[in-house]
Amino acid sequence: MTWIIRLLALVGVLALGAGLWIGPDLWRYKTALDGFDDQAWATYKGLADRLADTGNAAAATVWTVKVADGLSFEEVDESIKAVAIDRNIRGVGELPLGDQVAAMNGTPWRKLNIYLYCNPLTAARMIEHHIAYAAYLPCRVSLVEDAAGDLWITSLDMDMMIHGGRELPPELKAEALAVKDIILDIMNRAAEGDF
Repeated sequence: MTWIIRLLALVGVLALGAGLWIGPDLWRYKTALDGFDDQAWATYKGLADRLADTGNAAAATVWTVKVADGLSFEEVDESIKAVAIDRNIRGVGELPLGDQVAAMNGTPWRKLNIYLYCNPLTAARMIEHHIAYAAYLPCRVSLVEDAAGDLWITSLDMDMMIHGGRELPPELKAEALAVKDIILDIMNRAAEGDF
């Protein structure tokens, strides 16, 4: 019986300590969260779950799709570009980083291409909404070979900028969701070698 009383006392002390530590900010956080997008909680929970699973902040903030076995880097590269054209999103640059690393090292290195896509009018509206969105532009899709030779397609999880704070104005949110749909479509179709 004594150990139960001690355990409850410890829980009480810990709860009091947590309340004193969090207390001053608790109301501020609650007030802010009340004004956030309806999907903000699910967005942050997903991020926290991925962070707990991977222990890596970068891995927690990206979408990752494994490329189907048997597809070559060149086939997936072609597929990414073809799907982007099919979905009518503007390619604004390509960075063959794997080739650059190999050239600088003087030895072969893994394959890594980064593709830059943008809907310029949506990008402009996002920046007009808040200049911080410029740091997220343009949308990047990366095709990378891992150390085992498997291919992966990654992109920034756009839910953070769409749902992570106060709700975007309806027209801007619709545009952002349309771009998100295109990026996910590029990733998923290219991972299967679809054109």
